[in-house]
Amino acid sequence: MAHPVDVHVGKRVRHRRWLVGMTQQQLAEKVGIKFQQIQKYETGANRVSASRLWDIADALEVPVSFFFEGIESDNPEVESTEGVPADILGDKEALDLVRSYYAIPENQRRRLFELARVLSDVA
Repeated sequence: MAHPVDVHVGKRVRHRRWLVGMTQQQLAEKVGIKFQQIQKYETGANRVSASRLWDIADALEVPVSFFFEGIESDNPEVESTEGVPADILGDKEALDLVRSYYAIPENQRRRLFELARVLSDVA
């Protein structure tokens, strides 16, 4: 069974990789390993060594400490006060939505935001 810290670090690797729009293959090439190894790191099946984590952090342009942020929370599934999962940016769909949202020109983005606000008030 995977250690909770390994699972957390793997989720943070996946989160950052999604955020920058990088595939497992691209990250693996930057780090000099096979993409299957990235898959194993992201699921927590394999433990990431310190030197490999350093290489991954460099490839994803974050400090090593990024991968340990939020480790104190024992239950990432806990809901916030507004009914939104506490780890909302750990969800690929949410990240894709945010990425798409910011790709919209600013004036249209404001109008979309206001529409979403009105629709959420109705629901």
